[in-house]
Amino acid sequence: MISLNWLPSTAYFYILIFARVGSILMLIPALGEMTIPARMRLSFGLVFSLVLYPLIVPSLPPLPENVLTILVYLLHELAIGLIIGAITRLVTMAAAVAGSVIAYQTGLSGAQGPDPINGGAQGALIGAFLSMLGVTLIFATNLHHVALMAIRDSYMIFSPRDPLMFGDAAQLAIQSAASAFVIGIQMSSPFIVLGLVFYLGMGLLGRMMPQLQVFFVAMPATIWVGLILFALLISMIMGWYLTHFENVLAEFRGA
Repeated sequence: MISLNWLPSTAYFYILIFARVGSILMLIPALGEMTIPARMRLSFGLVFSLVLYPLIVPSLPPLPENVLTILVYLLHELAIGLIIGAITRLVTMAAAVAGSVIAYQTGLSGAQGPDPINGGAQGALIGAFLSMLGVTLIFATNLHHVALMAIRDSYMIFSPRDPLMFGDAAQLAIQSAASAFVIGIQMSSPFIVLGLVFYLGMGLLGRMMPQLQVFFVAMPATIWVGLILFALLISMIMGWYLTHFENVLAEFRGA
């Protein structure tokens, strides 16, 4: 007679793994985008949890006899997954910040549209373009493999047996948000210099020729120069973005 005593513990371990993996995949950039069908993300989360099962089971607490303890472990893993996913999601703020600054400096701040990467919120079209390009490059450069390894290695940093470290998580979230803002400013720094120099020159020209509508005449030149500079520097801009994404993932890999 075949014994089925192994089924409860197997289901318990698998659900614990899926609780963390699924919540991370719901929020992590590239792999957790809302533009990806929900069924596809769910299927991938189930399969990836199955792949991680033999690797993660030794680090999980054994099956308790109390149902309440099982619920506590489940909520613990869900909280860890949401914390990790939310912190990595802050990476997309860099593209939004850079896009807003670039659009303002090039005179394209009026061109607004929904940003599918940041929940469909209205923002500068350049920011939406940078966000979509960032996701594309993450897949093109295989950085999504690094994201999957970070999910696996997160069990070394956030152990299921240890209590939640809300203080450390809050500090890491603040650091991630601050670094995303800094990276966004670095990505748009050439356009900040362009704006300062260009508008300073237009101001001097306006003082020298008061009868000339300087800014009305110079606005098309601002847009053209900005678009040309954007085309020349796009590889450097996205290089900063990808490096920042990899550095954030390294926090969860102990690298």
